Amino acid sequence: MKPGIHPEYRPVVFRDRAADFAFLTRSTATSDKTVVWEDGSTYPVIDVEISSASHPFYTGTQRVVDTAGRIERFERRYGRGREPR
Repeated sequence: MKPGIHPEYRPVVFRDRAADFAFLTRSTATSDKTVVWEDGSTYPVIDVEISSASHPFYTGTQRVVDTAGRIERFERRYGRGREPR
């Protein structure tokens, strides 16, 4: 890599306030806010709106779309196997 053109890659805490969940990872993202992590060190913190702790796909609370009901309703409304006019 060319020196001097890449952003600093360092430990950063990402925090999901809705789920009261935070994780420490490495990133080039920057922030003026800081937080003291479990190891006693201070890291920049970035607040995110959604994470694996609050996303419906990962938490198992996503809605299931009733496609069978939609198809049956369509067939009742418009008929199945009607002869074209």
